[in-house]
Amino acid sequence: MTADQSQNRARLFVRPERRNRGQIDAALQLFSHQGYRATTVRDIADEAGILSGSLYHHFDSKESMIDEILSTFIDQTLASYESVVAEGKGPKETFEGLVRTSLESMVDSRSAILIYQNEARFLAAEPRFSYLTAAHRKFEKIWTDVLKKGVKSGEFRDSIDPKLVYRLVRDTVWTAPRWYRPGGSLKPERIIDQYLAVLVDGVAAH
Repeated sequence: MTADQSQNRARLFVRPERRNRGQIDAALQLFSHQGYRATTVRDIADEAGILSGSLYHHFDSKESMIDEILSTFIDQTLASYESVVAEGKGPKETFEGLVRTSLESMVDSRSAILIYQNEARFLAAEPRFSYLTAAHRKFEKIWTDVLKKGVKSGEFRDSIDPKLVYRLVRDTVWTAPRWYRPGGSLKPERIIDQYLAVLVDGVAAH
């Protein structure tokens, strides 16, 4: 591949702001509801209301579409976590902030979260998606660093294992989008308040 071809590829596959949003939205819905492997390019084109051939003007494959969905979701999640940590608050408030921003994303990024949960392990084995494993490690480090600081400062119980707590919180928080229904009677604010009450109390020193 020549330098010019590499630059063209970069412009095509790293600049999501230039994409047809309708195509990504269609892929989000289909991948999250029926799965990545069960979804065809024709399915996505039909959902987006375009011809299959038109889809290839923006993406070379459905793999490129899920790549954009997952990489965008991970970038946004890491940015939100890093923003919480950058506020420089104490471990308890930072922990609360991480829980809150994770749960808030179940409203705006529900489909992307479901795709990440369902497909990340399968895709991570592919070289193109090696960033998924790296992202998992970054997520874990951010959370466990906060938990370790809380134990050291005396804000959190000294009996907790930061890695185990992180896994418990991760599994608890990231499964919420599976049962949360937008527009339902259970509002996001109530869910967040309930989760915070239980999770923060669970790690806080008494």
